[in-house]
Amino acid sequence: MSARPIALTNVRLVDPASGWDGPGALIVRDGVIAEVFQGSDPGALSGDLQVIDGVGAMLAPGLVDLRVKTGEPGAETKETLKSAAFAAAAGGVTSIVVQPDTDPVIDDPSVADFILRRTRDIEMVHVYPAGAATKGARGERMAEIGLLAEAGCVYVTDADRSIVDSKVMRRVLSYAASFGVLVAHRPADPWLSAGAAASEGEFAGRRGLPSTPPIAEKIMLERDLALVELTGARLLVDQVTTACALESLERGRARGLAVTATTSINHLTFNELDIGDYRTFCKLDPPLRGEDDRQALIEALASGLVPIVVSAHAPAPAEDKRLPYDEAAPGAVGLQTLLPALLAFHHDGRIPLIDLIRTVTQAPADLIGLSAGRLAKGAPADLVLCDLNAPVLIDADKLLSKSKNSPFDGRRLQGAVRMTLVDGRVVYTAD
Repeated sequence: MSARPIALTNVRLVDPASGWDGPGALIVRDGVIAEVFQGSDPGALSGDLQVIDGVGAMLAPGLVDLRVKTGEPGAETKETLKSAAFAAAAGGVTSIVVQPDTDPVIDDPSVADFILRRTRDIEMVHVYPAGAATKGARGERMAEIGLLAEAGCVYVTDADRSIVDSKVMRRVLSYAASFGVLVAHRPADPWLSAGAAASEGEFAGRRGLPSTPPIAEKIMLERDLALVELTGARLLVDQVTTACALESLERGRARGLAVTATTSINHLTFNELDIGDYRTFCKLDPPLRGEDDRQALIEALASGLVPIVVSAHAPAPAEDKRLPYDEAAPGAVGLQTLLPALLAFHHDGRIPLIDLIRTVTQAPADLIGLSAGRLAKGAPADLVLCDLNAPVLIDADKLLSKSKNSPFDGRRLQGAVRMTLVDGRVVYTAD
């Protein structure tokens, strides 16, 4: 049975795909957008419509998050697909890509099929699996990339692990290129970054923390760019975090290489000083960097050099976080904080609102071939209604994720999600 048709009126439409940011209205029927009214009133509405007055709130495409970890299968105490889906809906995220480093690893079509069947049963947000680039995500033998793509994997990656063996990485890129499959890779020299809990510098030195130099990111990225040039593959640089790596990325893009990059909302918002007195909720992988790196990331986002922002959602229960800093698990939950944290750059006047929304809607959707991420007639009715100016006090204990490891805990932000729709169904309301 299809959901009742909905008319969303008196809203601020923000649609990066058409370039529109202004007043309007929108009608949803049969799971898709039936009509879009940019700058005009919809006039008389039919009696079958459920009319929702947006009271001037922003109506944008639902967010597409390309990097989400869950614990299912294998570590459901951290996060289940269901709890991640509920957290995503509450954050205005309507499509998520789950990482393959589960147990078992998503290196076989049967595991990808399990993810897809499980999330269809949940009926909340769209969930897409990423397949492992190598068997077991161990970086030794190439996985069946073609079969994983056929099974519904939207890209391949070894998640947090760098593929150290250049011959293996070349084979992955060559094989993926023959199938038109996107490869995502974390650029980190494993010998320089092994055991690191912070970014190398004065702060890590004073705190006595094992650290990794920013150049470790650049070294691996330079190798990857050379292999992309050799193979003609498409590469997604997974969470660029340093100014020196941005320089390499810019040169690669200037040479016409098919390379793009993401960065996390955590690295855009926090720097190494936020670790403070060994605050483990701020222990991330990659680690938080210096303020100069953070500012360089913001400029790269504004210029379009880095076109996509991810939550880098990585749940960890209290027993894995409440440990000495260098022993604590890295990672932070982020599905519910992604949008309000991103809106901070709009409120600060750093980046236009429409450009910010593009980084979490149209840009990631286009990259992995989704029809979502736009407010257009016939597009999926995946939408988020957000009060841009509503204050939000982040309380980690109230987040819907099973794990509560948020570095935003206690932070005041602006931008409250009022409603989320997926395929025309209301899956979350603030009430």
